[in-house]
Amino acid sequence: MCGRFSLIQVKDLEKRFEFEQIEFEFEPRYNIAPSQQVPGVLRQNGRNRLCMFRWGLIPNWAKDERIGNKMINARGETLKEKQSFRKSLEQRRCLVLADGFYEWKREGRVKKPYRITLHDGRPFAFAGLWDSWLTPAGQRVNSCTIVTTSSNTLMETIHQRMPVILPQKNEALWLNVDVVSGGEAQSLLTPYPAEQMDAYEVLPLVNSPSYEGPECVIGASSLF
Repeated sequence: MCGRFSLIQVKDLEKRFEFEQIEFEFEPRYNIAPSQQVPGVLRQNGRNRLCMFRWGLIPNWAKDERIGNKMINARGETLKEKQSFRKSLEQRRCLVLADGFYEWKREGRVKKPYRITLHDGRPFAFAGLWDSWLTPAGQRVNSCTIVTTSSNTLMETIHQRMPVILPQKNEALWLNVDVVSGGEAQSLLTPYPAEQMDAYEVLPLVNSPSYEGPECVIGASSLF
């Protein structure tokens, strides 16, 4: 699964994802948590559009926004079977931007946090789904979920699931809902190659979703 992630390397995001325009300033985020606003990408009129989504998908038919607290992740294997995700797989696919994510490894009675990145530390994109919900007061809330898959050989030592990181060559395919069907898009939901990733233990500070300091990404071993 994916319950926390980071986006620190913000300098070259515009160039990396070829945004048509940026409507807000990027700031480094060290410990992004569910229900917070996260940066995502949509494909509209042949161009990449940068958006902000509430993390935790709220289906357009929902009666209560709290349903989003249970939908921060969506299992890639069963997207077509779930009412909450079926329509979004066909019509509302997005990228969620990150440069690392956190997972907790159980060792006896203790869970130790790990940060997982690409080898070179560059930003990447999770496969995401989004939806738009209207509050009882008439306010529009755009929200998203991060799609997960089975773990690769690196991640399986930490957790049995991992978020889908799309190779750069597949990002446009995932976004192109006009040409690529949901079934075809679902075939892109595979584990990222383990040999291109790194994982290291970090400080327990990251356990608190209210803590956002840069210490979240410091390796635990570096202090000993």
